[in-house]
Amino acid sequence: QYSFKEVFGTSVVQKELFDVVAKPLVEDLVHGKNGLLFTYGVTGSGKTHTMTGSPGDGGLLPRCLDMIFNSIGPFQAKRFVFKLDDKNGVDVQCEVDALLERQKRDAMPVPKTPSGRRQIDPEFADMINVRDHCKVEEVDEDNVYSIFVSYIEIYNNYIYDLLEEAPFDPIKPKWNNCNTPVRNGDFIPPQSKMLREDQNHNMYVTGCTEVEVKSTEEAFEVFWRGQKKRRIANTQLNRESSRSHSVFIIKLAQAPLDADGDNVLQEKEQITLSQLSLVDLAGSERTNRTKAEGNRLREAGNINQSLMTLRTCIEVLRENQLYGTNKMVPYRDSKLTHLFKNYFDGEGKVRMIVCVNPKAEDYEESLQVMRFAEMTQEVEVARPVDRPLCGLTPGRRFRNQAFREELSRKLEMRGGPINGGFLGFKSYRNWSVSETFLQSFPPLPSCELLDVNDDQTIPKLIEVLEKRHKLRQMLSEEFAKNVLAFKTMLQEFDSSVVSKENYIQGKLSEKEKTIAGQKTELERLEKKIKTLEYKIEILEKTTTIYEEDKRNLQQELESKSQKLQRQASDKRRLEARLQGMVAETTMKWEKECECRVAAKQLEMQNKLWVKDEKLKQLKAIVTEPKNEKPERPSRERDREKPVQRSVSPSPVPNAPPVRLRHRRSRSAGERWVDHKPPSNLPTETVMQPHVPHAITVAAASEKALAKCDKYMLTHQELASDGEIETKLIKGDVFKTRGGGQAVQFTEIETLKQESPTGRKRKSSPSHPDPLEDAADSEWTDVETRCSVAVEMRAGSALGPGYQHHAQPK
Repeated sequence: QYSFKEVFGTSVVQKELFDVVAKPLVEDLVHGKNGLLFTYGVTGSGKTHTMTGSPGDGGLLPRCLDMIFNSIGPFQAKRFVFKLDDKNGVDVQCEVDALLERQKRDAMPVPKTPSGRRQIDPEFADMINVRDHCKVEEVDEDNVYSIFVSYIEIYNNYIYDLLEEAPFDPIKPKWNNCNTPVRNGDFIPPQSKMLREDQNHNMYVTGCTEVEVKSTEEAFEVFWRGQKKRRIANTQLNRESSRSHSVFIIKLAQAPLDADGDNVLQEKEQITLSQLSLVDLAGSERTNRTKAEGNRLREAGNINQSLMTLRTCIEVLRENQLYGTNKMVPYRDSKLTHLFKNYFDGEGKVRMIVCVNPKAEDYEESLQVMRFAEMTQEVEVARPVDRPLCGLTPGRRFRNQAFREELSRKLEMRGGPINGGFLGFKSYRNWSVSETFLQSFPPLPSCELLDVNDDQTIPKLIEVLEKRHKLRQMLSEEFAKNVLAFKTMLQEFDSSVVSKENYIQGKLSEKEKTIAGQKTELERLEKKIKTLEYKIEILEKTTTIYEEDKRNLQQELESKSQKLQRQASDKRRLEARLQGMVAETTMKWEKECECRVAAKQLEMQNKLWVKDEKLKQLKAIVTEPKNEKPERPSRERDREKPVQRSVSPSPVPNAPPVRLRHRRSRSAGERWVDHKPPSNLPTETVMQPHVPHAITVAAASEKALAKCDKYMLTHQELASDGEIETKLIKGDVFKTRGGGQAVQFTEIETLKQESPTGRKRKSSPSHPDPLEDAADSEWTDVETRCSVAVEMRAGSALGPGYQHHAQPK
């Protein structure tokens, strides 16, 4: 749902719409203010019909013209009294210059401006036949007025003058609507016009034709002549679709009369120029519905682009008004918005009529139109317009007219000239008394004597002269009486003037005192304003400094907080790393302690065993008889035996044979990548993995892999018994099709360290068997002394076959 100031139904008449929307704009125009009225909507929604109307029911444009001429009709100036210049200004000419200008224009062979006395074109006669006789109230009757109209269109973002009469040029090539040259044609493409800015920062179209009109019929005939040149086309949605934005501009020039109320005041500063722009916007359309192509498609794109620019300008104005921002309004993006920039800046009143088509196919587009129209209601940038003050007495025109009528009436009563034309006040002052007397005397008879005996001519002449003498005496007496009465009236008038002058002088002195007081107050207020402005400037500078300090402190606070966050994260990482190092160190020392305890236990067990053997030998020496030969202990006996190399026990029968993996030859050309992560711990074992010609890295990289063809990863993990188990994961390096490196793992070697848990030993019986003891001692030595065994493959660098490496006793 959308809300508007006024909503009209489908059955509304043009008069009701005009009274609500356009009538206030016409009143502002007559009072010297600018106005803008435009129709907005989708294509085929009735915008042109709203503006121009239909036969029998005129639209907004003819009704505006009719109201203007009904209001200023009796006060219009003669043609060419006001003359527009080329810089959006107006000059005023005297009656003589205006008369010469009219005679010069009448003598020219060009078509004359249409006159109101001509017969109205029946094509639009019904549209301007408005019987409302609407007028503007409070029209300044001491001013003279002139109306100028112009008609332009904005087509493909170019401005064209629809009233321009293109002269026929036989040398210049002609072009038709298809942009191809023709030989026998009279069509010359119009030249686009430029936008300029005048000295009052108002936008206007340079070189635009502006016609001075004196009646509604004449103005509408000019409009209709330009309407025939406007670009329209047939589309799928509208049989006569407007392909351009049309702008009909009505300019009203007004200036005050002089002190006598006869002629226009010849001061350019006193001229007021106001204008009313009636805009018929082209409708927004979607090309997928209109099926436009070629020129129609280009026209639709330019129309939609200009309407989008208008919407953007309104949105920026609304944002600046609501939030107090000062964003730049993109007026220059379109000729439409650039032309009416001053209206959006507050130099006049703007009214918009939204035309909506109730068809279901236009529902989505109508929603967009109404949403934009509702938003435009919130923009208010109106400013007051200051009109120049002439300082002359109001009512000059009617007082002068009443004086002339009274003078004419008195002259008629005294037998003065009735049919001899109207005598004005200035011509009456130059009229001599003798001429008045001569005109009032009876005519003299013929004084020609043709006969000597003529005795009638002279008596008649004497009689006439006597009558004239008597009449002259009577007139002289009456004239003396009138002069005396006039002197009396003059004296009374002088006395009244003196009294009024004294009264006016008193009033003027009071007003001057009031003005002096007001000037003093104004000076005081101006000084106060300057002081406040200075304080405001200081406060603004202080605010700017504080804001800059605030921004610097905020930046410093942010940097400090980021630094603290980084320090906290580094601290957490360091704590985690230290915890890991403590755990690893603790685990390492625990293992070291376990190894040392196990070694100490083994050493103590060995010492206890040696002591037991010595005690046994000592017991045997003590207990054996003296006559017998002392027997050597079993240990001595074992030592005397030939030392045999201990061999590993035979494999379990029926065990599957071990399948040895083929060992790659380590030639001098092979290079290895030895990948050792930094988290690995040194094992401190005798056997360490050593790879010649290797590149040792902490992290695998493509650069290192590209230089080698072998790869080995050293991986450590904690076994189930708490010892560290080292795995060597080997692989071959290959090049990929994309230019990278790939590793294919081939084998894994495992290195494991174990702590000895004890040794196995059989107790010696009281009478041991030497052979059995020898066999037992052999197995006991192997199991005790070799608690850790390493199986090596054939061809190993550490030695061939199977070997047992044990800790010494």
